[in-house]
Amino acid sequence: MTSESNTAPTRFVEADGARFAYRRFGEPTGTPMVLLQHFMGNLDNYDPAVTDVLAMGREVILTDNAGVGLSTGAAPQSIAGMARDASSLIDGLGLEHVDLFGFSMGGFVAQQIAVDRPELVRRLVLVGTGPRGGDGMDQLAPDVVPLFVTAYEPQDLMWLPIFFSPSEASQAAGRRFLERIRARTEDRDVPVSAATVAAHLAAARGWGAAAPDSFDYLKGIPHPTLLVNGSNDVVVPTINSYILQQNLPNAELVLFPDSNHGSHFQFTELFNRYVTDFVDR
Repeated sequence: MTSESNTAPTRFVEADGARFAYRRFGEPTGTPMVLLQHFMGNLDNYDPAVTDVLAMGREVILTDNAGVGLSTGAAPQSIAGMARDASSLIDGLGLEHVDLFGFSMGGFVAQQIAVDRPELVRRLVLVGTGPRGGDGMDQLAPDVVPLFVTAYEPQDLMWLPIFFSPSEASQAAGRRFLERIRARTEDRDVPVSAATVAAHLAAARGWGAAAPDSFDYLKGIPHPTLLVNGSNDVVVPTINSYILQQNLPNAELVLFPDSNHGSHFQFTELFNRYVTDFVDR
């Protein structure tokens, strides 16, 4: 079976002084789904086992935010700035109504877009993410920091301890995930720059900083929301998915067993069924 994720050309759109890279494919019917990426991820880190299935019933648009991969511009040092840039990309594509799929930091951005541009969003899929000022989100745990800075050969091996649990089954799923994201051999994206990594770290710290009434903004996000996480997310602690579910007016929560930050890369078939059912309602 030909993978649309691996054959869709990288395209560009000019918006608000930046040249955004994206890949667009799938069935041009219904509401398109825009995917917002995780920290240190680019167009090549979206999982074809997920995006190809989602594209069977809708258009799927994979994005690089400003300063990420082949997108130009400077990466903002705030989630609000990242949300403005992502909204500019969506506007540049002429989209008036979208479903947003935000993973990890992309989930922070998706929440902010839903607050700033509620009319733009139909439904939200938030994976491995948390609320502003969430539990343990002001900084990474001391034993997690080295996972992002250790040198590997090849470097994408870093995702095994970040996305998957230590169990044999989860690590095996991780190796299959790496095979999938390595499968695209032409027209690949470029690594995220050190400057963008630093900017995004600042943005994540700002989002994670606890403050009085941190969760109040969630009451202003009425959009139907599907929350997904692993049983032990070491990057954005799993409890934050529960906090989101308790504070968003219209949210449902799925937690997968024996899994970490990238549970949807491990339980792809179940995840696809949950998401497809959710967005097709």
